[in-house]
Amino acid sequence: MIIFSLAVFFLLITPGPGVLSTAGIGSAFGFKSGIRYVFGLFIGTNIVAIIVISGLATVIFSFPIVRTICLFLSSIFFIYLALKIIMSDLKLNFLKSQDVPGIAYGLILQLINPKAYIVNITFYSGFAFYPANFGLEILYKLIITNLIWIPIHLIWLYAGVLLYEMPLSEKVRNKLKFVMGTSLIIVVLLSIISL
Repeated sequence: MIIFSLAVFFLLITPGPGVLSTAGIGSAFGFKSGIRYVFGLFIGTNIVAIIVISGLATVIFSFPIVRTICLFLSSIFFIYLALKIIMSDLKLNFLKSQDVPGIAYGLILQLINPKAYIVNITFYSGFAFYPANFGLEILYKLIITNLIWIPIHLIWLYAGVLLYEMPLSEKVRNKLKFVMGTSLIIVVLLSIISL
């Protein structure tokens, strides 16, 4: 159980679309939007866990075309979210709308996030620590994962919100948002290259 907990910690804390976008949303839109976004991620990550545990993910992703479509859709969504973070203070109508990233954005991100599926497959298909009762082991894994997931994402959100609330010049703030948004785009490009 300790090894599983360490694996969860290290797989979740590493920058991926979820934590990078959480910090970016916090820095671009503040705490209220950020907490709604994290709540959407939380719902999404648990739905992905159920999809993986049920075996549905294995069936769905056994078709190469489905994997390609999901990668394409997730790449477009991540780039859109990155641009929304980068341009959050600019007066561009096609990105600057009343639609501030919230629960729906977080939920969508997790459902199409390839890392969410890979991480959950790793969690629930490996690290057997209670082989006598699979159901109880899955329950423990869900509890442990969420107990680690929540504070990690709140820490990333807090880091982003600190940037949002710091008395920084507009130039510095825009550079930081650019770095966060670009980091999210780099994650997308790395996932495409690794195909």
